[in-house]
Amino acid sequence: MTGLGLVSALGNTVEDSWQALLAGQSGSGPITLFDAADHPTRFACEVRGLDISAYVERKDARRMDRCTQLALVAARQAEADSGLDVGAIAERAGTAVATAIGGLGSLEQAVIELQARGPTRVSPFAVVQMIPNLSAGWVSIELGTRGPLLTESTACAASNMALGDGLDAIRLGRAEVMFCGGAEAPVTPIAMAGFGAMRALSRRNDDTGRASRPFAQTRDGFVMGEGAAILVLEELQHARARGARIYAELLGYGISSDANHVSDPDPSGANPARALGMAFTDAGIGPDEVGYVNAHGTSTPAGDAAETRLLKRALGADKAHRTPVSSTKGATGHPLGAAGALEAVFTVLALQRGVLPPTINLTTPDPECDLDYVADGARRQQVQIAISNAFGFGGHNTCTVFKRWMS
Repeated sequence: MTGLGLVSALGNTVEDSWQALLAGQSGSGPITLFDAADHPTRFACEVRGLDISAYVERKDARRMDRCTQLALVAARQAEADSGLDVGAIAERAGTAVATAIGGLGSLEQAVIELQARGPTRVSPFAVVQMIPNLSAGWVSIELGTRGPLLTESTACAASNMALGDGLDAIRLGRAEVMFCGGAEAPVTPIAMAGFGAMRALSRRNDDTGRASRPFAQTRDGFVMGEGAAILVLEELQHARARGARIYAELLGYGISSDANHVSDPDPSGANPARALGMAFTDAGIGPDEVGYVNAHGTSTPAGDAAETRLLKRALGADKAHRTPVSSTKGATGHPLGAAGALEAVFTVLALQRGVLPPTINLTTPDPECDLDYVADGARRQQVQIAISNAFGFGGHNTCTVFKRWMS
């Protein structure tokens, strides 16, 4: 990784988000993007105070869904951070930007317009605002990348898969540089209503900052989040030749399917554990080498317990109990398809800076969740190998493996 970009409920840059995360802050608060007064859940982790015009021309921003706007902010940050001259390598640079639901807010607005004023009054930009691949498309257009152009839409595992696809593109010689990550803007009426109807969302309207509580006995659902993160993956010799600053190395990844249920995780942990095993093999490491786990950890009753079980399967019970695990979703909420990319940035910084981010709001752990969840604040600890998990509705399981860069 030679460049990072991130916008989240914790901050509008990588550094602001990272410092807020280490400080144990929560990005959760009352919804401002629409009137949520009649919703069972009236809070979320929104991106706040972001000046889109600093990154995207106003005329273009009007043609984009909020999801795409956030993707472009993160992409522009990552491009600047990397120091790349994308124009000079355009045909060898690619883009993989994932999302779970894409331009859902724009689709909602188009339906409202259709019902209120008829088909001739629907915006001519409605289709390009709503379809999931346009965040990747706009990033490619704005940055000028002409290599592989990919969109992964595998629910909450999507941006972990984008990193894996970017790694493969470089390994296969299809690109030397890949802008990989995810974006999501799901704080919309239908998303909040739909996830609320599933009882997937926390309803702690009177305690929003402590509503997302991964691995806690009193967790009652996740907090919807929005945001975007882009990581620049670069072939090693290419990065060295231009004297690039290298954050960390993406060693490998693994994927598997539960074939179990449309929304519930595999309760045994066996199938997601296979994804971790594949990731270890791909990375050329053993489970005993894993020094830190950035967990999927959504704060749902079934999910957190299942992930604890799978970590014991994949690492071995002894090793799992000795390995620090944290879920950053306590702070950022759950930005669905962007989650893996946000957490990849945090994992890379943990390796580079020797600080493990905390799992906030964890005062009374669930007895089924009995690992070391870094619950007592950020922890100074240098590790060499870290993994980041992401799982999605439909049974998608993913794991990415990162290594601290030693120049």
